[in-house]
Amino acid sequence: MADHADTAAELQELANQAALERHREQQTNDGEGSSTWCEECDEVIPHGRRLAVPGVKLCIQCASDLEYQLKRQGVI
Repeated sequence: MADHADTAAELQELANQAALERHREQQTNDGEGSSTWCEECDEVIPHGRRLAVPGVKLCIQCASDLEYQLKRQGVI
């Protein structure tokens, strides 16, 4: 059975995770619909890519991987 310290630590961890998620959601949109974080790997999408590809949701590597997979499947 968990003691008070364990319970407090679990509650603090949940609060930290919630705060980080709120912060990340605030940073997700740069005004052009582009994400600042890759939806696939959680890496930062460089500002230049966000400007060059409005609405971008994936970093270059993940976008390349997805395109390769789609080509292999004959989708594109």
